Amino acid sequence: MIADWDGEAVVSRFDRETGAWIFVAIHSSALGTPTGGTRMRVYPTPADGLRDAQRLAAGMTAKWASIDLPVGGAKAVLALRSPLAREERQGLLRRYGRLVESLQGAFATGEDLGTTPADMAVIATATRFVHGVVAADDVVDPGPFTARGVLRGIEAAARVALGRAELQGLVVLVQGVGDVGLPLARELAARGARLLLTDVDEDRLAGAADELGAATVRAADALAAPCDVLAPCAVGGVLTAETIATLRCRVVAGSANNQLATSEDAARLHARGVVYVPDYVINAGGALALGLLGRGLAARDELLDRMDRIGEVVTEILVEAARAGEPPLHAAARRVERVLAAAPLRTP
Repeated sequence: MIADWDGEAVVSRFDRETGAWIFVAIHSSALGTPTGGTRMRVYPTPADGLRDAQRLAAGMTAKWASIDLPVGGAKAVLALRSPLAREERQGLLRRYGRLVESLQGAFATGEDLGTTPADMAVIATATRFVHGVVAADDVVDPGPFTARGVLRGIEAAARVALGRAELQGLVVLVQGVGDVGLPLARELAARGARLLLTDVDEDRLAGAADELGAATVRAADALAAPCDVLAPCAVGGVLTAETIATLRCRVVAGSANNQLATSEDAARLHARGVVYVPDYVINAGGALALGLLGRGLAARDELLDRMDRIGEVVTEILVEAARAGEPPLHAAARRVERVLAAAPLRTP
């Protein structure tokens, strides 16, 4: 798997105390220090964790390049064999932090699926290379910034693809009301969108629906529910040949990483007349915020305002794709290639 990958390196370690595998996948340093979140979840096999790390790392290269930030692409996965108790989890995070520190700045990380701001604070006790940690008890949550970026992307898609100048009355199905999905739903509701919410956690779903006065959809039925915009904000891989055939939306625009099961699924969506906003572009808000934070921009309101950049990039990609009569993923890929091709040669 490593030999066939187009990335630069994989650092792996087996954590004997917990039975977890640690994979740090470094995809590209062409634009700058390889940087990406740390994902923690139970995987069927270690190979599944490695595969996820490699895919996510390549996605980070594309994400940074799409918003034209001088940062390289990487991702870390802590592949568990079973859920961990609190002390086990913290021990794993500290040992992982020491591994990151041993790389001496060749990789920097932040929060991702399965980890929290509190986890980042634990990791930061062992390494300097964690983004968003202001102090031991002050860790920036990237979720609201990712949500604001997705909002701007949905607004852009509504204008370009649906001819809608505003979100009032637009039916948006938010799949997953967690760290990104819930603040996104709040932003959408504030702008008059009609919300449909779904989540595998029924208690969390009920709480979000009560707060926002939104309708709910069973998780098993969500992808086939009629709506204007489907916003996947949970796990990736939800758009497959089978599920695409059942979609009843006009736009797919959400925060989940790797929403397409295969690259061919972009063409399947296009053939069905569904506009797919590339996930690595629309979900770049959290990465953008932490990148700006690392460059000294700390005011929350100003960081949120900078998420307008996501809407601008989405607009440019959708307009280019519409003119060419092609899937937006193709236009996004060309944008990434242009940025990487213009990158100065870096000495290892």
